[in-house]
Amino acid sequence: MSSKVNESTQVTSADQLRNVVLVGAAGSGKTTLLEQLLKSRVPGYRGEKESPERAAALFLTSFTAGPAWVNVLDAPGHPDFVGELRAGMRAADAAVFVVSAADGVDAATASLWQEATEANLPRAIALTKLDAGRTDFITALDNCQQVFGAGVQASHYPYVDDDGRILQVLSLVSTNLHDYAGGSRVDGPSGAEHAEVLDELRPPLIEGIIQESEDDAMMDRYLAGDEIDGASLYADMCRAVASANLYPVVPVQAHNGVGIDELISLIEKGFPTPSLHPNPDLLNPQGESLGPAPAAPDAPLVAQVIRTTTDPFAGRLSMVRVFSGTLHADSTVRLSNMTTAAEERIGQLSIAVGTELKSRTSAIAGEIVMLPKLSKAETGDTLSAIDNYVTVEPWTLPEPLLPIAIKAVTRNDEDKLPAALQRLSLEDSAVRVDRSSGEQIVLWTAGQAHADLLLNRLTQRYGVSVEQEPLRIPLRETMIAKATAKGRHVKQSGGHGQYAVCDIEVEPLERGAGFEFVDKVVGGAVPRQFIPSVEKGVRTQLEKGVIAGYPMVDVRVTLFDGKAHSVDSSDMAFQLAGSLAMKEAAVPGKTAALLEPLDLVTVTVGEEYMGAVMTDLSNRRGQLLGTDSNTSHQAIITALVPQAELTRYAIDLRGLARGTGKFTREFHGYELLPSNLAEAYLKQ
Repeated sequence: MSSKVNESTQVTSADQLRNVVLVGAAGSGKTTLLEQLLKSRVPGYRGEKESPERAAALFLTSFTAGPAWVNVLDAPGHPDFVGELRAGMRAADAAVFVVSAADGVDAATASLWQEATEANLPRAIALTKLDAGRTDFITALDNCQQVFGAGVQASHYPYVDDDGRILQVLSLVSTNLHDYAGGSRVDGPSGAEHAEVLDELRPPLIEGIIQESEDDAMMDRYLAGDEIDGASLYADMCRAVASANLYPVVPVQAHNGVGIDELISLIEKGFPTPSLHPNPDLLNPQGESLGPAPAAPDAPLVAQVIRTTTDPFAGRLSMVRVFSGTLHADSTVRLSNMTTAAEERIGQLSIAVGTELKSRTSAIAGEIVMLPKLSKAETGDTLSAIDNYVTVEPWTLPEPLLPIAIKAVTRNDEDKLPAALQRLSLEDSAVRVDRSSGEQIVLWTAGQAHADLLLNRLTQRYGVSVEQEPLRIPLRETMIAKATAKGRHVKQSGGHGQYAVCDIEVEPLERGAGFEFVDKVVGGAVPRQFIPSVEKGVRTQLEKGVIAGYPMVDVRVTLFDGKAHSVDSSDMAFQLAGSLAMKEAAVPGKTAALLEPLDLVTVTVGEEYMGAVMTDLSNRRGQLLGTDSNTSHQAIITALVPQAELTRYAIDLRGLARGTGKFTREFHGYELLPSNLAEAYLKQ
C-alpha cells in the first residue's frame, strides 16, 4: 500500500469530483497506465502486486489533479468479468477507454463503447503500445474511428524514434510541443517541421470542437482563416468532451509516463463533475420512473451498492456511490431493491486516498465510499433516507451461461460448502448457484476464467476444497409404446406373509402431460384400501426411474386387475407390487426410452460469422428455427439445441465469432434422445 496523498481528503463540493472508469481489453496496457497515473500523483507509491483477484475485480483508487479529486475505478479487462465493468460504468461519470495500438479495438471493447453511447457517458481514448512492432499512430487512430464512429479525434500526436519510444507529443489544440527526449516534459512551441501533421489532423478536431462551442461566431472566424485562441479552443473541447460529443485520442507510453500529464489534464478539465452528468432514474415502489435523483448534498439521500466483497476475517465491505444527498456514518437508512425493503445501519465510512482507505464522517452526492459490515445490503441495492422509499434502476447484469458441477472433497468440506456458496453468490452477482436437480451443485459462471476464479475463492478464501465432476444432464424417461405387466410380490417366511398382485397397463402421453393413474378394477380383485398403495408404489418407481435412474414422465398407468390375500396383503406389499409391475412394463428401446432437455437458443453475432454459427449449431444437433437481423447489422439466429450440446457453448461461441457473439438460452422441453446416444446412458 502507498503512503497517503498530501492534499486534504475532505470534499466540500461535487465540483471537485471526477469519477472515472478505466475500460480496456486484457493486455491493452490498462493496469500499467493506472500504475503510472498513481505514481505521478501519489507520493511514495510503489505499485500494487498483480493477483487473480485484483485482475477480476472492480478496484477503487484516487488521486488529485489540480483542484479536482479523481476517483478511478479500474475495471477488469477479461470479458468474463463484464458485470464488474458495468458496475464501474454505473458508478462513474466518464470513461477512459484504453486501446492497444498493436492489437486494435477488440469486439468486447467495441460492444462496451456502444453501451457507453447508449448511456451518454463521456469518454476519452488512451492509445497505448505504440512502441510495439509494425504499429503507428495514424493506423491506430483510423481503427478507433472506424470502430467507435463519429466524434473520435486525435487531440495529441506522438513523434517516435526508431525504437518506438515517444520523444515528443504535439498538442493539436494549442499547437504546443511537449518534449520528453530528456526524460522529463519540457514545453515549447511547435516548428515548421510539425506543420504537415497540424494541417492533416488539426482541422477535423477544431471543426468538431467548434460544432459544440457556445460561441456562434467561432465557426465564421475559423472559416475566414482567423487564428483561434488555443485556450478558448481547449475550453470548448472540454465542454464537448463533458457532453459526450467529442472523444479525444491521447497517445501514452505508460511505462515511462509520456502522455500521462496530458491525460490527467483532460480528466480534470474535460470530464464532467457529478452535478453535470445525469444520475440514473429512480423508481417508486410500483416500479414507475421518477426521473433522476438530484445531485445535490442537501437533497434526500440516494445511494447504490456498486460492489460487495466478503472476507473470512473482516466480513463484508461494500462500495457505494452516493447519487444524491449526504450519507452520514452511524446513521440508519432504508435499504431497498426491486422486491424488498428494510432498514440498514451505517457504521463506519471510508474513502479511497491513493490506494488506502481513510475514515470519514460523511460523504456528499457524487462521492464513492466504502462501507464495512453492512448486514443486509447486496450489490445493486439502494440506500436512501428512511422516509424516501425509492430504488435506483438496476444496471444490466450478464446472464451466466457456463455451467460447472462441483462436489466437496471431504465430509468437513461438505459441511462448510453451503455457507461458502452463500458468501460467494453474495460477493459476485455474476454467479448463480443451482441445486435444483438435487443430485449436483452447479455453478453457472460467465466463462472459464470466471469459473477458475470462483473455485480458487472457495479454496483460498473460504477454506473449502472442492473438485469438478462431469455435468449430469437432467434426462427423463418415458414410455414409447403401450405395455401390460404384472407385479407380483408374494413371500412366506413364517407368521404373516406378504401377498400382492397387480395388473397394470402403461401407455405414453403427450409431452408435458405429466402422470395419470386410472383405476379400472372391478369385482374387488384389488381391495379399495390397497388401490392407493399401488399408485404410491408406481409413483415412487417413476420418481426413481425405471430403465436408467431418471424420473419417468408423461405416462398413464391403468390398474385393471390383481389379487389379494385376506391375511397377508398389506399397504407395503401392494406398493412393492406396483413398483415391480412398472419395472416389468418398461423395456428399454421397445416400450420405454430416454428424453433429453432442449433449450431455445438465440444467438446474436456479426453477419460475417452467421454461416459458421449456423453450421456449428447443426453439428450440435440443433434444429434451426430462423434468422433475422438487427439495426446494428448483426445476425440473430434461433434454434432448439439439446442441453448436452451447450455445456461449453459460452466458450466455443466466443472463439467461433472472435468475441462478437452472445446468446441466450431458455428451457423449451423434452424430446426423445437418439437411440445411439441413449445406449451410453443405459449402460451406466
